[in-house]
Amino acid sequence: MTALRVRRLSGWVDYTATWRAMQDFNASRTAATPDELWLLEHAPVYTRGRNAHEAAPAGVIPTIDSDRGGDLTYHGPGQLIAYTLFDLTRLGLGVRHLVSGLETVVLATLSQFGIVGDRRAGAPGVYVGEAKIASLGLRIRGGRSYHGLALNVAMDLGPFGLIAPCGYHGLKVTQVADCGGPRDIAVVTAVLTQEFFTHFGFTPNGDRYEPHYGPRQHPLSHP
Repeated sequence: MTALRVRRLSGWVDYTATWRAMQDFNASRTAATPDELWLLEHAPVYTRGRNAHEAAPAGVIPTIDSDRGGDLTYHGPGQLIAYTLFDLTRLGLGVRHLVSGLETVVLATLSQFGIVGDRRAGAPGVYVGEAKIASLGLRIRGGRSYHGLALNVAMDLGPFGLIAPCGYHGLKVTQVADCGGPRDIAVVTAVLTQEFFTHFGFTPNGDRYEPHYGPRQHPLSHP
């Protein structure tokens, strides 16, 4: 079984600082480095993936062009981000298996709260009825992944209404709290974390709570 270290970053975490930290982590890791799962909430931000065609609306919410897959989406407080820094070669996983696994983790998490989700062929993510509740966006370099999934828990969904979420005009979005689940993101985080261990067969290798990181601070800058 492969070890997994879980990091919980507190506060509203800056997107760019975390993105750069993921890149640095993957660049410096070795074959012996444990895989990591980063759990956090981002400060409000629109991000455009490598497949994005639409521009985000001008306004107070910044827009960042990211190196993840996917199209345009929104991140903000009340949305649970799970970044998967996995060695896919060591795990024996292909990209499709990782995508399917992330969807399975979300579906199992929702099931714990009595919410029935499903998948859509050709449109990665998890849906409840006609609305999307979780999106995926990954980057694979050298057989190692970063970025991951975003699960709407209890957030302001308004900024989604100003864009075509994930490139789909008219796509509705929903969240755990509006589907009868808990509003407490810590409760959802605990369940989601356990589902990662269950589905991927990881063993624990540390569980850390990290302090808040500002725009110029590095989430891995201290031991």
